[in-house]
Parts: sequence; C-alpha cells; structure tokens
Amino acid sequence: MQNSRLLEIGVGLFVLLGLGALLTLALKVSNISAFQQTQGYDVIAQFQNIGGLKVRAPVTLAGVPVGRVESIAVDPKTFEARVVLTISDKYANLPQDTSASIFTAGLLGEQYIGLQPGGMEEVLKPGDELMLTQSAVVLEQLIGQFLYSTASGASESQTDGGQEP
Repeated sequence: MQNSRLLEIGVGLFVLLGLGALLTLALKVSNISAFQQTQGYDVIAQFQNIGGLKVRAPVTLAGVPVGRVESIAVDPKTFEARVVLTISDKYANLPQDTSASIFTAGLLGEQYIGLQPGGMEEVLKPGDELMLTQSAVVLEQLIGQFLYSTASGASESQTDGGQEP
C-alpha cells in the first residue's frame, strides 16, 4: 500500500515537471516575454507599412537583440504606423542618425526591426524619433508587380508580332 502511494506521488511529480517544461517551451517559441521586462529608453519610428510586425517583436543591431517593440499605433496626422521601440540601457550610445528597417526572419518567419547605426556624434535620447526608416516588404505586392510586369511584357511582344528587329 505504501509502495503504490510513493509511486503515485512520483508519477504526479513527473507529470508536473513535464507540464512545466512544455509551458516553458511554449513561451520561448511563441516569443511571449511576460516574465521578462526590457528596461531601457524609448525611441519612435514611423513606417508606411509594418506588414506583420507585432508588439514584443525583437529589435536587433548587427543581429544582436538590443530591445523590443513596445507599442504600435497609427499616427493621426500622417496616417503612418507609429512604432515605439524600447532599447536596452546597455545601448544608450546609438547615433541620432540610426536607421530602422523591418525584416523577416526566414521565408515564413516573424518580422523584426533591424537598426543600422549612422555616423553622427550625437546620441539618441529617450523620446527621439528615428528619421530614416524602411517599411516591410509585402510579398503580395511583389508578386503583383511581377505578374503585372510579366503580363505587360507579354502583351507588348504580341503587339510587335512576336518578331525581333
């Protein structure tokens, strides 16, 4: 009787450890950082199109994570996406002419913001706005442009009679 009780307790602890490991893995894979708060300073970047960029997306510098996307909203004056980035205090010496671009990690991966430092000696301060931004490349627009140019090229060759000069 005592042996089966110890076995049940052992199995229960093993199941709890397994569920905890699965929860940790799910949080890491889904990029949810509820237990991790990025301390730093906020800067603002405006983009014409952010694609699938989400809050808490990584901000990188030379491939190294240096912050997170804090919030995304539409600027009521310019009707552009206003993205607030929280940059870690360890990187408080970024030049004022730093540029921000939206990239995709892999073919179907998540989107993130990549920073490219400029050459100015003045550094970014909390609340500064990044003036140089590059919007996300939208795959649907690229495919549409390719199909349009292919179709217009084919119609031109048909009007020429398909003959080369």
